[in-house]
Amino acid sequence: MSDTLVVNEIYLSLQGESTFAGLPCVFIRLTACDLRCSYCDTAYAFTEGKKKSLEEICTEVRRLAAPFSNPKSSRKAGRTPKLPLVELTGGEPLLQKNSLSLMKQLCDDGFIVLLETSGAHDISPVDPRVRRIMDLKCPSSGEAERNRWENLRHLKHNDEIKFVIGTVEDYEWARRQIMEHRLNVVCPLLFSWVHPLAPEQQNKSLKKVPAGQTPVSRRELAEKIIADALPVRFQVQMHKIIWPPEQRGI
Repeated sequence: MSDTLVVNEIYLSLQGESTFAGLPCVFIRLTACDLRCSYCDTAYAFTEGKKKSLEEICTEVRRLAAPFSNPKSSRKAGRTPKLPLVELTGGEPLLQKNSLSLMKQLCDDGFIVLLETSGAHDISPVDPRVRRIMDLKCPSSGEAERNRWENLRHLKHNDEIKFVIGTVEDYEWARRQIMEHRLNVVCPLLFSWVHPLAPEQQNKSLKKVPAGQTPVSRRELAEKIIADALPVRFQVQMHKIIWPPEQRGI
């Protein structure tokens, strides 16, 4: 029974974030998270989920990926990634140790595997073939003290660092971290604007934005990036533009 994971949902959609935005992706959302970020839009994954074996999970991923396995499709090697991508998200996937075995198996199966992680846990045991998309939690999250700075030394050029930015203070904090740690020479940097939570996404356990912070709009964030010539990729959550923000399985 040790080769199991508690899974919230598995579904096929479009990748809404990161440098892979817009590409078809199978999402494996695992249950449980030990952070309570103020802007979290998947609080339902804190506790909801069912135990599944690694083989059951891999079988479902292969089923969802099967329509993309057209031998007649023309794909230039090295130009277009194998589709669909597979992403482990949560919750916090690294809270469940068997996520490491699952990622290895998916890589062995030939998938391009992405990991969305909070940055509060050790990323060094993750299979080196996995593209790690790691948060650095900004002040408005309420969880900035949980950043595991030791993770920076483990990042590779094809990993990504994500800053989720909802306030002016977040922006200034993120800008300082980029300069102080020379993050722009480590890997791609993502500035993700905080999309306001719908009423049904609110959860009483989430942290409050610290008092005295100034909200920043999408446009203001984009204009600050341009004005300061920051070496970052601005992003919005594409799936929330296509579908209702509160909809699951997107």
